[in-house]
Amino acid sequence: FRMIHSCLDPIDTAMDHPKPAANILGIHLEGPFLAPDFKGSMPGHLLKRPDLELFEKYQRQADGRITYITVAPEAEGALDLIRELHRQGIVISIGHSGADYDTAMEAIHSGAASATHIFNAMKPLHHHAPAISGAALESDIYCEAICDGRHLHPGIVRLVLKAKGLDRVIAVTDSIMATGLPDGDYMLGVNKIRVTGGDARLISDGTRAGSTLTTINALKNLIKFTGRKMEELIPLLTANPASLLGISGRKGAVAVGKDADLVLLDDETNVDTTIVNGSIVYQNIQ
Repeated sequence: FRMIHSCLDPIDTAMDHPKPAANILGIHLEGPFLAPDFKGSMPGHLLKRPDLELFEKYQRQADGRITYITVAPEAEGALDLIRELHRQGIVISIGHSGADYDTAMEAIHSGAASATHIFNAMKPLHHHAPAISGAALESDIYCEAICDGRHLHPGIVRLVLKAKGLDRVIAVTDSIMATGLPDGDYMLGVNKIRVTGGDARLISDGTRAGSTLTTINALKNLIKFTGRKMEELIPLLTANPASLLGISGRKGAVAVGKDADLVLLDDETNVDTTIVNGSIVYQNIQ
C-alpha cells in the first residue's frame, strides 16, 4: 500500500492545485491486481490478489479520483471485482494477463471496457487458443495501442485497426519519467531502468519498461505506419479515449459547449500551440 500511496498522493495534490498546463482527468491504477507471469516491468513482490476492500482503501486515499483500472481477469476474485467496479462506474481494462479466451470474454461480459496496451504483457494470440488478445480483438471493447514502433510492429498496428475499426483503438504512450530526457539511467517506481536510443528497459533483466513516446510522435507514427490521413487518426488520441472514459460530453472534439482544449500543429505535424481551457499554455517560439 505504501508504494501506491506514494504515487496517489502527488497526483491528488496536483489535481487539487492545477497549474496552467494539461489537466489530470483521473487516475489509471495499472496494478497491483496483475498476473505475476505477465507483470512486465512491474515489481512482482508488490502484486496483490484482487481485493475490493484494498481497492476502496486506494480510492479513499485518492479522494475518489481512480477512474480507470487494469485487472488480470484470471486472478482469484478478479471477475467479482470487475463486476463491482463496473457497478460503481469505474472503467475497467484487462491486461498484464495470461487469461484464456473464455475468461477474458467473461471479464468483458462482466463490464471490462478496454484492453491495456494490446499484445504487450498478455498471453499471445494462438490459432488454437486465442487468449486475452483474441477476445479483445473479436469483441467491441477498446484496445490501447503503443505506437512507438517497438511495442508493436507497424503491421500489427494496421491489423489492430483493421480488426477493431478506427473508433475502437486508443493510441497511448505508456511513457515514463525519462520521456523527453536524454538516454541514461532512471527509476520506474522501485526499479532501475536504462534508456538507450530512447528504448527503456529494466537494468536487472532487460525487460522493456514503458516507453519514451510522446503523444505527438504517436500521431506521426500512426500516419507513417498506416498511410492514412491525419483527420482519420486524430480520434485515436481524442474522441476515443474521451468516449471510453465517459467524458465525451466535454472532451475529445472541437464543438460548441465542449472544453476549449486544443493543440495547433504546423505543416510538419509539430506542436505549435497548446490551449487549455481557452488559455494558451504553450507556444513554439522558434
